[in-house]
Amino acid sequence: MRPILTVGSVAFDSIKTPFGETSRVVGGAATYFAIAASSFTNVRLVGVVGEDFREEHVRTFAGRPIDLAGLQRVPGETFRWKGEYKFDLNTRETIYTYLNVFQDFRPIIPEGYRSTPFVFLANIHPSLQLEVLDQVKAPEFVAADTMNYWIERTPDELDKVLKRVDALIINDAEARELSGEPNLVKATRAIQQMGPRLLVIKRGEYGVLMAREGGFFAAPALPLEAVFDPTGAGDTFAGGFLGYLAAAPKITSEAMTQAIIAGSAMASFAVEDFGLERLLRLTKDQVVARFAEFKRLTHFEAL
Repeated sequence: MRPILTVGSVAFDSIKTPFGETSRVVGGAATYFAIAASSFTNVRLVGVVGEDFREEHVRTFAGRPIDLAGLQRVPGETFRWKGEYKFDLNTRETIYTYLNVFQDFRPIIPEGYRSTPFVFLANIHPSLQLEVLDQVKAPEFVAADTMNYWIERTPDELDKVLKRVDALIINDAEARELSGEPNLVKATRAIQQMGPRLLVIKRGEYGVLMAREGGFFAAPALPLEAVFDPTGAGDTFAGGFLGYLAAAPKITSEAMTQAIIAGSAMASFAVEDFGLERLLRLTKDQVVARFAEFKRLTHFEAL
């Protein structure tokens, strides 16, 4: 197994949905990614937290192959976010976002992390993503996430990031905005010309579309009876996807399609409870069983 370096946010989330409410639980893009990816390989996490991030919060990562030597602790309060979802869970209102110590975050990659073969740049300012790329040493595979805010406000920095990554993992609205194309097929081609040879487009309840050299691969979302909280599902998908690829002997076309299912499986678990709760209870046998569910859902015989 090859380890993964991830750089991004570690936060306290407060979440309300029609099915319940939770307050001040550990979240953040790097957190969801690391927990999901650690089901497949070792993870090295770089982020920042405040003095209010106590030992009880650090224990969220306990018992997993997640190295926290790169998690900076500085004076101040940890990044906090609160969101409220409507009944269909596709509509979310952000009640507040307090960046706190994350506002002045500068990623410092420990020397022992700099040769990590897989790198995931979570959703942070593109200039910080570039700082990470300037510190790592010839990684085998680099994937990045971004969002509409950076697409609109920092296009020059984002363009430099895209030229230096192997894969981009974004949602369908972000793909359309980044490319200027309403059609996702045309959008993927336009984005691939910007740099990343692999593009993974998350489509929520409609599944995921992957564009690679040689064509496309699509997978549906697994129909679930119990969906409580979609927070972190996208980062969980990225963790499952990159984690599986890093654990594979070689990055092949088959490994990439299996990695899409791995990411989809992990995301399907994440939404079954609030915050990280379902992921923290997850077992290897449950992951294997969900892989089989995806196969049954999509398998058919050719004419």
